[in-house]
Amino acid sequence: MLIKHAHMLVAACSVILFIIRFILLINNNKALNSKWLKITPHVIDTVLFTLGIIMVINLSLYPWHVSWISEKLLLVLTYIIMGYYTLKLARNTTKQFIGFLGAMSCIALIVLIATNKQTYLF
Repeated sequence: MLIKHAHMLVAACSVILFIIRFILLINNNKALNSKWLKITPHVIDTVLFTLGIIMVINLSLYPWHVSWISEKLLLVLTYIIMGYYTLKLARNTTKQFIGFLGAMSCIALIVLIATNKQTYLF
């Protein structure tokens, strides 16, 4: 139970940090280039990923056996790609907003799947 709550807390921190970075990007704020904003997301996401692996192993929720875990992992991968697109690749504000909305949609589905333990896409 402790690992689950730690996972949820770190996931919330990761999403909040993504939102902060997006706001800084849209406002063209120089703080986006600060060292802590370049390092912290990687540390948080590594901890998040590690806690997720520990939970999957401890609860025997292997993606090839549990469909909702497979769908959640696919959405996490999509969220990472959308986040990278939003913060690094999108060349104008419209594309950045589209990427951000896509990433937030992935987060909403991830939370829904994790809460209900059901698949929604497949």
